[in-house]
Amino acid sequence: MKENLFSGVAMLRENPKWEAAVKRENDIYYRRHEIRTEFERDYNRILHCTAYRRLKHKTQVFFATQNDNICTRIEHVNHVSSVSFTISKFLGLNTQLTMAIALGHDLGHAPFGHSGERIIKKITKELINDNFWHEKNSLRVIDKIETLEDSQGKLKNLNLTYAVRDGIVSHCGEVNENALFPREEAIDLNQIEKPNQYAPFTWEGCIVKIADKISYLGRDIEDALTLNILTSAQLNDLKKIAGENIKAINNTILMHDFIIDLCENSTPEKGISFSEKNLQLINNVKKFNYEHIYNHKRLRSYEKYAELIIYSIYEALDEYYDDLNTYKKLAEFQPIYPKLVLSFTQWLKKYEATSIQSDQGLKYQNKFLYNLKIHNEYRQAIIDFIASLTDHFAIEIFNELTSF
Repeated sequence: MKENLFSGVAMLRENPKWEAAVKRENDIYYRRHEIRTEFERDYNRILHCTAYRRLKHKTQVFFATQNDNICTRIEHVNHVSSVSFTISKFLGLNTQLTMAIALGHDLGHAPFGHSGERIIKKITKELINDNFWHEKNSLRVIDKIETLEDSQGKLKNLNLTYAVRDGIVSHCGEVNENALFPREEAIDLNQIEKPNQYAPFTWEGCIVKIADKISYLGRDIEDALTLNILTSAQLNDLKKIAGENIKAINNTILMHDFIIDLCENSTPEKGISFSEKNLQLINNVKKFNYEHIYNHKRLRSYEKYAELIIYSIYEALDEYYDDLNTYKKLAEFQPIYPKLVLSFTQWLKKYEATSIQSDQGLKYQNKFLYNLKIHNEYRQAIIDFIASLTDHFAIEIFNELTSF
C-alpha cells in the first residue's frame, strides 16, 4: 500500500476549492493567539453544542435500551470519527476536516433512530407539505438551531465552514457503487431536495460517507448478539456470508478489514473504492442486517410505541396554538404538563420572532425561525422540538401526558 496518494487533492490551502471550503455564512470572532485551524474550530464547536451531548440518549438501532453496553448514536458518531481519521490520515487527506464532518454528521437524528425519522417525515409531509430526513435536518441543526455562547456572552449559531456543512448533509445514501468522487461545484446546500442527490464537495466528505457504513455494520451485529436477537441458524448464515477469510464477526475485525481494503484500492483516478470482493461482502452483510436485525419483530413492536409517543407529543402541542395568544394558552396547561410545556416554551421563545423577552437583544442573537401568526411555522417549531428530543425525554413527556 502506498501512503499519501491523495495528498495532492487534500482540502488544504493550496487546493483550488479552499476559499469555498472554509467560507462561513458570517464572520467569526477570533481570540488572541488562536492556534486552531478553521476545521479544528468547527470540530470544537460541534463537540460543545447541546445536540452532540443529546446523542448519548438517542437510538442507534435498539430503542431506549436499558443495557449500558448497547450502542447509542454518540458511540456510532465516535466510531465514524475514528474510522474517518484512520483512512484520511493514511491517504494523505485533511484529518481535521474528516473529524469535524464525522462528529456532526448525525446531529439531526430524531429520537428512536430511523423509526423516529420515518414518523416525523410522515408528520412533516402530511401537515406542512415539506420533507424531513436526518441529513437535511442535521444541516438545519448546525445552521439554524444550535448555538454557542461567544466571548461577549451572546448566544449565536454555530456558523460552520462550507466543507463541514456539505460533508454533513452529503453523507446520506448507501454506498452501492464502487467509486466515490467529489463534485466540483459549491452549490447552495439548502437547495438539496433528497438524500444522495449530490456527491460531497471534498474527498474528505467522501471518506466520511463510506466510514459511516463501515462503522455500523459490525457494531449492530454485536448488539444483536448481546440482546439475543439472532438465532443459531441466522448466525450460521452470517458465517457463510463472511467466508473463511474472516476469522471472527465483530466490529473491530470487520472495520479493520474494510479500512485496509479501502486504502489498498482507492486512488484519485479510481475514486474512493473497495475491492469487488469486499464491496459484495459489505452489501451482503448489510442485507443480512436489514432482514434479521433492523426489521426484527421486536423492533417493529417498539416502532408502534415510538409512533404513539411522537404523535401524542405533536398533537398535544398543536392543540395549544392560538396565534399570538399561544404563550398564554401554553401557560394554562403548565401545571398539568410541566415538563412538556416548560421545555417547549423555552424552545419557542428562543427561536420565535414575535416573542418579547427582556433579554432577547442582550443574550439571544441566533436566527429567528418561527412566526406565531403563521400556524405552519408553529407546527415546524413542534417538529424541530420533537426531532431534538432524546429517547428518554420523549418517553418522560409521554408518561406525563398519560398520567393522572
